[in-house]
Amino acid sequence: MKKFIILIVTLTAIIIAQDFDFVGNSKCKMCHKKEVKGAQFAKWEASQHADAFETLKSEKSAQIAKEKGLETNAWSAPECLKCHTTGFGVGGYEVMSESFWSPAADDKVSAKAVKRMKGLQAVGCEACHGAGGKYKSKKVMQGIHTKEMSGAKFGSLSISEETCVVCHNDSSPTFKPFNYDERVDKIAHPVPVN
Repeated sequence: MKKFIILIVTLTAIIIAQDFDFVGNSKCKMCHKKEVKGAQFAKWEASQHADAFETLKSEKSAQIAKEKGLETNAWSAPECLKCHTTGFGVGGYEVMSESFWSPAADDKVSAKAVKRMKGLQAVGCEACHGAGGKYKSKKVMQGIHTKEMSGAKFGSLSISEETCVVCHNDSSPTFKPFNYDERVDKIAHPVPVN
């Protein structure tokens, strides 16, 4: 049953991601950084989710990749990226060539693409909340928060245990027992009630 739920959540995420664009963490940070608004970005930045991609560059990850028979580095292996980046395989993070990461100084379009991709190199906001291309505006976010607008219509997902167990499950080589209530309390970053 657990695998069936994971499959349904994954398929739902794929379908939703096809209609909505991933924008990267820097777009979220613009509105979610101030203490008076809840400082959600700072709370995320201090979490393990923020460092998920970087952990793939560790010696421990290299050893796990070797033991799993992966033919590439952990930081470029789809098996790892699906849970250590945002939106991998569904319009979000992509493995790019070395030249992608160093655009010409006057190439603003490529620089913007690099910034977006760097914003997807983690388990970022959109990994849990959904691709933010249509709900990133202040007007839409306020409408969702006041329940005047449906978050789902704009790609904003409701978070539940099923959201988390897509990655926090026994398929992960570093799986530890997962207690949703305890873990969600550790990463809580609510919007303050006005």
